[in-house]
Amino acid sequence: MKTLRRTTAAALGAAALVVGISACGGPPTPPAAGAAAGGGGTASSSTVDPNAPEVNAAGDIPDNQVFVPYTAPDGTYQVSVPEGWARSVDGAAVVFTDKFNSVRIETTPRASAPDVASATADEVPTVAAATPGYQPGQVSAVTRKGGPAVLVTYTATSPPDQVTGKSVTSAVERYEFWRSGQELVVTLSGPQGADNVDPWKIVSDSVAWL
Repeated sequence: MKTLRRTTAAALGAAALVVGISACGGPPTPPAAGAAAGGGGTASSSTVDPNAPEVNAAGDIPDNQVFVPYTAPDGTYQVSVPEGWARSVDGAAVVFTDKFNSVRIETTPRASAPDVASATADEVPTVAAATPGYQPGQVSAVTRKGGPAVLVTYTATSPPDQVTGKSVTSAVERYEFWRSGQELVVTLSGPQGADNVDPWKIVSDSVAWL
């Protein structure tokens, strides 16, 4: 009889222990790996390095770009171009390129100075016919440090990149300067949307007849 009572008491005690554990929500759940490592519930966090180098958008010429003078072989003019850009010859033109940016310089005989009307009637159709993806912009008279010029703007499809084969839409500024029967054309192009206003101003303002 005593043995039966002890067995019943032990069973009731075990049942009470189970009920007590259930009421308290069971054993504690181990913390998530992220909470254990970071204390805030995330496995990792990202920070901005204030000393990281400047990242330029595609086609943007860096603010610290150095410009050096290029003088025509015949000594007739001088134009500042970005230092370090690849130089090539395309017919009568000399071209400086870096990725999708380019500075193209060429001269041609011309009896009289170009103006908005002559550029619109004579030169724009020629440029349009020879330019893939040509879309017209504006033709205007401007003044640079080297003197008056006609500015023709348009967009075009760039030549494909030699490595990737990729082409982009280029924004183009064509400056036409003139002196003593000679026209000097400086064509600046870069990816549409790139912030190259200041570099192109440096180049176009540097044009000088010698």
